[in-house]
Amino acid sequence: MNIRRNPKEGSKRGLRPGVNAKAQPKRGTKGPNGKTGGTSGAAPKAPAVKSYTVAEPAELLAFLLKTLVSRGRNSIKSMLSRGQVSVNGKAVTKHNFQLHPGQTVTIDFEKPIQAKEMIGLTIVHEDDDLIVIQKEAGLLSIATGEDNELTAYRQLMEHVRQSNPHNRVFVVHRLDRDTSGVMMFAKSEQLQQTLQNTWKETVKERSYVALVEGVVKKPEGTISSWLKETSTLKMYSSPHEGDGLHAVTRYKLIQGNRHFSLLEVHLETGRKNQIRVHMSDIGHPIVGDKKYGAETKAVGRLGLHARLLSFVHPASGELLTFESAIPKTFLKYSAPAPSN
Repeated sequence: MNIRRNPKEGSKRGLRPGVNAKAQPKRGTKGPNGKTGGTSGAAPKAPAVKSYTVAEPAELLAFLLKTLVSRGRNSIKSMLSRGQVSVNGKAVTKHNFQLHPGQTVTIDFEKPIQAKEMIGLTIVHEDDDLIVIQKEAGLLSIATGEDNELTAYRQLMEHVRQSNPHNRVFVVHRLDRDTSGVMMFAKSEQLQQTLQNTWKETVKERSYVALVEGVVKKPEGTISSWLKETSTLKMYSSPHEGDGLHAVTRYKLIQGNRHFSLLEVHLETGRKNQIRVHMSDIGHPIVGDKKYGAETKAVGRLGLHARLLSFVHPASGELLTFESAIPKTFLKYSAPAPSN
């Protein structure tokens, strides 16, 4: 994954205004008199681990709520679920675990959160506002109705709730189950709406690579049509101008042979199944796309990959560009025949 940043301003994060990196005072260093320097009157750091002796019978959650008065109920429940609380040296996660007088409850406030392994996705960028991932083919972006379906959305929701049970993620755009590549999620509903409402202005470039059947003779071209949807949820290009949603796709030939062609595809609009319909319209359906007329499944998946996403960060104004490598199987099956 290639990530490029183009900051709007050259300021350095984490520094106080008017103070450069070298001038920033260091805390905890000893001066000539042997005393520790730093901000005067600063409170000593609270211990990372604390132990409490149980004085009367109580359930664990009730005991913690009474003992940790500065923490909220959800924060304490999160510590329990992460295994940060132990009784007599043994980690306990049950809220209603019965405590008895004389037992010792120990809390590790800085125990590292064990990140759950992601299936079918990799986080390539995360900040306070959004998450950018690379999704593998076969993983749904969001559930289609079944509660137990594994999706990118569900896994990212679990990921952000490890640090705070109130955290959420919101879908900004989608990739089909069998399409791989770069996609983005927002961390607030307000940001989701902002990104969706300003998508054309915010997204500076969005491109795919498509492995299609046959020999694409034109080195580049533009496909424009009006898309509609059948009762069976299949998209198609209407023969009548203005009848449906206008869709525009530009493509450029990367390489090819007498069986397959590899195209770089740019979207001027983002309609459902747009690339799949337009490739079928020009007589070169995407490999593996039986729904839209493909006859081959050489790569064992849909031959479509979201390669590049470049956008202006809505909070910082920084231009972020995420570029994913072309799948090796796409390059292999579209490689030109060796010349004699």
